[in-house]
Amino acid sequence: IMKFRPCIDIHEGIVKQIVGSTLTESNNDKPIENFVSTKSTSDYAKLYKDNNLYGGHIIMLGPNCEQATMDALQSFPNGFHVGGGINNENAKKYLDSGASHVIVTSYVFIDGKIDFNRLIELSQLIGK
Repeated sequence: IMKFRPCIDIHEGIVKQIVGSTLTESNNDKPIENFVSTKSTSDYAKLYKDNNLYGGHIIMLGPNCEQATMDALQSFPNGFHVGGGINNENAKKYLDSGASHVIVTSYVFIDGKIDFNRLIELSQLIGK
């Protein structure tokens, strides 16, 4: 059985599909967009909730994505994993706001290796 896992990619507060290799940290480089939605994150979250599609991901692609993420979490509590800039200072906030899980890959992997101190600290902070 195949299970659909939806994803909401947020860039600059808007639902977008971006060519991944074109998203850089440089302010001079504008990423190539495959698709820019006119619908809000809440619209997608409600659609996924109405169709019982738990376990999807919200990925914050850079700054100015927090409010759109919170809107989606409020529309579908415990329906999404949240990733993109998650660290020891904000992980609990997203869990408390309705994320079922947080994606912490960039925070716990340093130079391709797991930083177990960070992982342990994060686990102690969020209780998971």
